[in-house]
Amino acid sequence: MATALSPALAEIRALLLDGDRLVRAVASGRMRNMSPPWRRVELRPVALKAGPHLQIVAYDERQAHTSNAGFGAAAAQAVDDLLALGMGNWHVETLDATLQVRITKKGEAMVSRTAATAPKDRALDHDRAKPRLLDPADPFWRAVGIADHEGRIKPTRQDKYRQVEEFIRALDAVLKGATFPDDQSLRVVDLGCGNAYLTFAAYRFLTHVRGLHVAFTGVDTKKQARERNSQLAATLGWDGLHFIEGTIAEAPVDGADIVLALHACDTATDDALGRAVAWGAKYVLAAPCCHHDLQKQLRAGEAPSAYGTLTRHGILRERFADMLTDALRASLMRQAGYRTEIIEFVPSEHTPRNTLLRAVKTGAKPDAQTVSEYQTLVKEWSVTPKLSTLLGSEAGF
Repeated sequence: MATALSPALAEIRALLLDGDRLVRAVASGRMRNMSPPWRRVELRPVALKAGPHLQIVAYDERQAHTSNAGFGAAAAQAVDDLLALGMGNWHVETLDATLQVRITKKGEAMVSRTAATAPKDRALDHDRAKPRLLDPADPFWRAVGIADHEGRIKPTRQDKYRQVEEFIRALDAVLKGATFPDDQSLRVVDLGCGNAYLTFAAYRFLTHVRGLHVAFTGVDTKKQARERNSQLAATLGWDGLHFIEGTIAEAPVDGADIVLALHACDTATDDALGRAVAWGAKYVLAAPCCHHDLQKQLRAGEAPSAYGTLTRHGILRERFADMLTDALRASLMRQAGYRTEIIEFVPSEHTPRNTLLRAVKTGAKPDAQTVSEYQTLVKEWSVTPKLSTLLGSEAGF
């Protein structure tokens, strides 16, 4: 039931300033006709050498801004300033209860109070560092232009840093429990490496964190990319990392155990997957980008009966083509003997191209249902995936 706003805000204020009971609080959204500078604000008590403080972490569209205010006048002023911004939703947890407040378009408060059913722990440590697979202060981040000269991730590179970090996390997950021969190098290829942020990060992770002996090759069509990246690798003294010039489909690479492709545009992702299968790569990780091929085929053809609404509108047709493309790719990889999954590897605020096809070679023959589902899809939608033409008999058709 809606109640007056002022008493609800006063209750929120009192809880936020109760350093002995507050566990955490989150503010998000906005009131009608208000424009807070933050999309989300998190608050919690922390124990500093100077005494207990209220830590406030405010998120804009690109990064987090952290401040600490001592409980007392400083915290009171900080909370008052925050309440005045017009955030529309509040979630406040204390040791014994949870308060939720949603502010309606009429400026009233919808309030919900829930008693704690079990004791809550309070983490009062100041620097709760998120576990990173690669230290943000590692010098290679500065060498590739992600970090500044003081070793801090540049604000304009936060999204790229997060993409690379989460891609490496997905690689780490797929390698869990894997063993590799000690008498030969692990062959890794990054197809369509561009500025090679992922290439350098993956090489550093595999060699420095995993302790593997790696022969790593970055492939890109641009001469300047090869020259720049080769110079950076030489500057870092990374002898196992090399760059060559060529297309994904035809670059002179003998083979690979691990194939990576981050945002290879349109059918370039199919080229990467096709080469991975031809090489018999054990692990394949590809984040697709720009699914134009099937979009064109859908636009030129007729949708199956009762599905016209799905493709009548351009934006919906494009989104459906994205899903159909990656679903067919996953099916083809399964038919080629790979255990395959499609996951979200990074939140969409960092890149709208946030799906990842992750495949592990098992050599298993495709089951009848997988083949039947694939054949039905391509027949019903009258499409020919580029990957199917690349794999041919390799996929067992």
